[in-house]
Amino acid sequence: MQRLYERLFYSTSVNEIFSDEAFISKMLAFEASLAKAQAEHGLVPPKAARKIEACCKIEKIKLESLITQVALGGNATIPLIKQLTQLVSDQDPDAAKYVHLGATSQDVIDTAMMLQVRDALKLINSELNQLIVHLAELVRKHQHTVMIGRTLGQHARPITFGFKVARWLDSLLRSRTQLNDLLQQHMVLQLGGAVGTLSGMDKKGLKVADSMGKLLELKVPPVSWHGQRDRFAVIATTLGILQGNIGKLAEDIILLMQTEISEVFEPAVDGKGGSSSMPHKRNPVGSIAISANSKRIPGLVSTMLLCMSGEQERSTGSWHAEWETLTTIIKLVAGSTSQAMMLTNGLEVDAARMTHNLELTKGLIYAENLNVALTPHLGKADAGKLVDKACKLSRQRDMHLKTVIEQDTEAMKHLSKKKLNEIFSAEDSTGMVDEFIKKVMKLV
Repeated sequence: MQRLYERLFYSTSVNEIFSDEAFISKMLAFEASLAKAQAEHGLVPPKAARKIEACCKIEKIKLESLITQVALGGNATIPLIKQLTQLVSDQDPDAAKYVHLGATSQDVIDTAMMLQVRDALKLINSELNQLIVHLAELVRKHQHTVMIGRTLGQHARPITFGFKVARWLDSLLRSRTQLNDLLQQHMVLQLGGAVGTLSGMDKKGLKVADSMGKLLELKVPPVSWHGQRDRFAVIATTLGILQGNIGKLAEDIILLMQTEISEVFEPAVDGKGGSSSMPHKRNPVGSIAISANSKRIPGLVSTMLLCMSGEQERSTGSWHAEWETLTTIIKLVAGSTSQAMMLTNGLEVDAARMTHNLELTKGLIYAENLNVALTPHLGKADAGKLVDKACKLSRQRDMHLKTVIEQDTEAMKHLSKKKLNEIFSAEDSTGMVDEFIKKVMKLV
């Protein structure tokens, strides 16, 4: 059913990177670069390397036959090498014996996956950068748009919408740094042969690896990593954290779009967000898709962490469990990034509704201000008792807290009218939000 949902939960461009054809093409790129690098170092005749490279074309591979044979060999490399060897043999029987020389199935699959991951991360990073641009624009526009801050589902104290967005932005800036680190440091070649020792390349394996790294534009690690799976685990966890950061943004928007709140709305698009039975509804479709992905990805990341403890030089099952798991993580995170980029482009903010909602508690959100103002005069304990009593009266009488305090002779001994207005001012109650915003925006 992936095609049915590919524009909801996924990114079509990243899905294409992980198509069967794309994966086989990356495997063939490994084989072509292997032959070329081995020819450079005298392990393969140049003519044979050219024949092998010429046959490493996806259009020459019988894909359906390969898919059928995967179940027999346990991985895609074995039937691919059989087909490739036959293709080369049909042109030059002598060259065929040099196909896949000294390499092993995991070399091919790990490297092919790393090439796919690199291409996908570049696309995700591009959309993440655009998402960051959208959020920075929202911060600038709404730095002083006051709204209620909510803790444990309750009205707490005033903040600004710009401050809320700045915190989304701050987390995504960290994810961008981590993603860039993946692209710069963790995209590596896998080449080790049967048990990772490059024993089948006549002491020239390290030189071959260096040449392949240049051809494929991958870093060459200090040692083969068949049994050490932390590189793929780091990719999975980094993307899991990115998903969590995007998921936080989406959950906030879902709540802010609730009818009773109605402070923020995803951009209006014809045909988007409606209900099959309730035409009045405007559902947060993009945020819902992100939320759904957030519920799937942690379990997949957990699987990748479990795969790290595979046994010996090559595991039975742990390595195999990574293939679709890592691929799915990347595709889902790509979909979430794309959805977030779209829904923040033109996000609708109802500042008037935010102002309205500030007064729902009839001034109770300023109780802390009141306590701070009275403490120097009454002491912390007595000030606390006075404010607690005033809050109870406000609720019991359905009266604004400011009115209750104005009628309290003890409180008014210490508060001027000007000071009282400051205490009950939303704009004067947002603390250091401007300074926090400036610090975040310097990082954009």
